[in-house]
Parts: sequence; structure tokens; C-alpha cells
Amino acid sequence: MIALTAAEIADITNGRLAAEPGITPASVVTDSREATAGSLYVAKPGENADGHDFVGAAFDRGAVLALVEREVADAAGTNYPAVVVEDAVLAMGALAAEAVRRIRAHREAAGAAFTVIGITGSAGKTTTKDLLAGIFAAADTEGSTVAPQGSYNGEIGVPLTVFKADFDTRYLVIEMGATGIGHIRYLADMVKPEIGVVLGVGTAHAGEFGGVENIAVAKGELVEALPASGTAVLNLDDARVAAMATRTGARVLGYTSRPAVNGQDSNARTDLVRAVDVDLNAEGHPEFELHLPGGETVHGTATRGTTQHHVAAKLIGAHHIANLLAAAAAAHAAGIPGAQIAASLSAQTAASRWRMERTERPDGVTVINDAYNANPESMRAALRTLAELGRGRRTWAVLGAMLELGPDSIREHMAVGTQVVRLNISRLVVVGREARSLYVSAVNEGSWGDECVFAETADEAFELLQAELQPGDLVLFKSSNGIGLRHLGDRIALPPQAPQDSPERPAEGIAATATEGSAQL
Repeated sequence: MIALTAAEIADITNGRLAAEPGITPASVVTDSREATAGSLYVAKPGENADGHDFVGAAFDRGAVLALVEREVADAAGTNYPAVVVEDAVLAMGALAAEAVRRIRAHREAAGAAFTVIGITGSAGKTTTKDLLAGIFAAADTEGSTVAPQGSYNGEIGVPLTVFKADFDTRYLVIEMGATGIGHIRYLADMVKPEIGVVLGVGTAHAGEFGGVENIAVAKGELVEALPASGTAVLNLDDARVAAMATRTGARVLGYTSRPAVNGQDSNARTDLVRAVDVDLNAEGHPEFELHLPGGETVHGTATRGTTQHHVAAKLIGAHHIANLLAAAAAAHAAGIPGAQIAASLSAQTAASRWRMERTERPDGVTVINDAYNANPESMRAALRTLAELGRGRRTWAVLGAMLELGPDSIREHMAVGTQVVRLNISRLVVVGREARSLYVSAVNEGSWGDECVFAETADEAFELLQAELQPGDLVLFKSSNGIGLRHLGDRIALPPQAPQDSPERPAEGIAATATEGSAQL
């Protein structure tokens, strides 16, 4: 973390200093349980709890300063050292913006490079972020790489990521989510990325945005914020993303796995990042030839044409090809040599939990837990992967609701139910009343008897699976984060005594947002 005194924090946030001006926090936390010696604790009223109620707990764990919206006193009536602001969330953003500004200025003065990469999209942000951070970390560069923990991608998560950076940081990878127009513009203004990656425009959260076209407007805010010297990395296989090329003054670097782009032979173009000869191996891992534009720099001279590198990924599913290409394109834009990009992509496994997470049980049951989040696009991709991997095996799809789809919710759930039947998935377990239309659709499509089961609760589904899973079965768990099927997947995949991912108490104040528990689009 960049060192900021209490007086500087008050000045940056337009806050009122109610502490010794020289106090200099060593870290920033939004949950009192994460406070350590020297922490700045940020308190904010939230949906589940008021962070101000835990100021004392944070100081008990070593916090030295609080960022609050009202002063808080200890049992003796003495106010805790604090900076009092009107809005703690906006104050965090101001501190993060200043931290980025100081890092950039310091490294420029020292003749060292500093690159901020922003990543957004309706699906694949966390996987792409993990892949890109892995490439940077493995590269021989001057300085460290900082990337978000888990899916920290909102107005709380992005500042928390920035606060992990310091003057040694070479690459700052930022995942950007949104639940409305203007959110990504706010985050981009905060960190000022040189490279912006847009993965796709899907239907997730369409209800909140008021339609898919508004999602495209929101996602395009990232490329609009790029400087003329920057690079917009765009998925040309998504028409709405490809159209964003007209919304930026930055250089555009497209990527594709298709043989044609806008009716033109993509193999004849040398200005794209491409996946050629794509295949899935027996384990469902993508393999392809990665073509990078512009050749390589040899003895200070850039060669023309493209370079080709073989990628044999360890991720599961064809849908990850787009994520692999996006990470490769962003790394290429950042100047990483193609051979290093391909080697890193071929070596990395899933770094974040519940993203096509595969577990082989001792009894021969295979569990794929992809229930961190779900939308119609990712649901279809996961089901296709289940069908491909399950040839010759009995397959199970344990599915919950896709949330925040607005008026299209019933139609989209029914489409998934139809797809399950048409893919010949052996057994379907639909969990929760929010997803009942998925179950009804599967029954109407011809999935009868014990092929298709509706469970009111995760516990009911657990009992069914415990009783009926057999050696050799392949079972997929998929739902929106708020439904919580990832925990059911853990119960099935892990021994009963394994610890579960459940908090001791509700997240306090803004910590609920910081953990990105209901991931943003």
C-alpha cells in the first residue's frame, strides 16, 4: 500500500480529520475481522450490518485509523481516531485514484514502466484476470503484478485491489463489474487503464440494466476511457463488442477463434490474435495454435506477419478459448513475448474457486463445480462441456436459477431446460422455486420419470445425490451466486468433515460488496 498519513487521507477525501495527522496506515480493510496491526478500517452502513458497529473490533485487532461517516466512541466515551467523510465508498475511490496517480508518477520519474489493465464482460472476467496475472507473474519483468482477490470488481473491490499495489508494482490488473450505466466509467476514471479488455455482452443482469443494449453501452465505457496511446482488446466473435471499435480513440486489437470476421477470412489477416486448429482433448482441455500479430522483436527490429505458438490449456471447456485469447491479446499488447504467453497459458490451472472446478472422488464420481455465477450464455457453455466430457458416462446437471434476467427470466430458464434434454444429459436436478420453469420445460421436452427431478432445497438435492450417485458418474453444479449451489457442490465433492465457506456473521457494511458475493456483471 502507498503510505498516506491521516492528514493526507482527510485532504484527498475532503474529510474531517479527527485523529493525529501523522498516523499512517499500512493496509485498508472493510471487515473488522481482517484488521491487523496498522490497518485503516473503513466503516459504512450496509444491507446486512452497519460497519460502524465494528469499529471497536477493528481497533482491538490493531487498526490505527477509521474512515467513517460518523464518529464512534469506545466504552469510556473516547472517539476512535478517524477521518469523517460524507460517503465512505466514494472516499475509498478517491484514495485509490490518488494511489494509482502516485505509483504512476513515481515509476515514470524512475524510468520504470507501470501498466494498468482493465477487464470487463458479462462472463469470464475472473478467469481472464487470473490468466493474465499468471502471464505477467511468470514474465521476466521489473516489478510485481497485482490482481484482484477472487472477483473483487466493484466500487469496493477495485479500491481494495489498488491498495495492494505499491511503488514496486509493474502490472495492475483490474476486474470491472457493473450493475448499471456509469459504473465502469467511474472505475475507469479511478484507475485510468492503458489497456482495456471487453470479453462479451450477455444477458446476465439484463433486468437491472433495462436490456442487453444498455449492457453494451455500459461495457463500452471502458474503451471510451482509454488514452489514444492505449489499446482496446475486443472480442470480435461478439458483434456488440466488435462494434465498440468505433467508440475508442485507442488502438484496437481484436481476437477471434472463427475462420471469418465480418465476412472476411480471418486467417488472411495479420492484425488479429487468433486461435487456429482448435480442439478439446479427452479431458475437455482446449488446445490450439495461437497466432499473434506483428511478429516478434528481434535484435530491436520488429518482424512482420504473425507468430505461432501451441497452447495446451489445463482449463475445462471450449468456452475458455475466448478467455485464453483475451489474456493472450492483453499480454501481447503489454509487450510480453509470444512464447512466454503460450507457455504460461499452457501451465495455468483454475486459480479462483467454483469456475469449472473439477474434483475426482475416490469412488469414481467426478464433480464439476461451476456455480460461482450463471447467465444463459455460461449455462449453455457449461452444459455443452458436460455433454462432451460425459460421453460413455452417466451425466448429471444440478442446476439452480439464473438471477436478474428481468422479464426474460422464464423464457431463458425454459430454454436451458430444453437444451438439457436435447444434449441427452442423463439426469437433471433443478433446485429452488426460482428455477422451476427450467424443470417444467425439461419435462415438456420429454424428460420424464426420474430423469428430471425438482428439489425445493439444496438439502433435498443433497439427499437425492448422496443416495443415487454411482461410480463413474459426472455431475455438474451451476447457478447464480446468490442461489448458493457452489456449497452443495462442495458437500458432494468433499468429505463431510471438510470446512465449508460460510462466514461467522453477516459481512459488515460495505464488506458485503467487497466480497462480491453477488458478482457484478
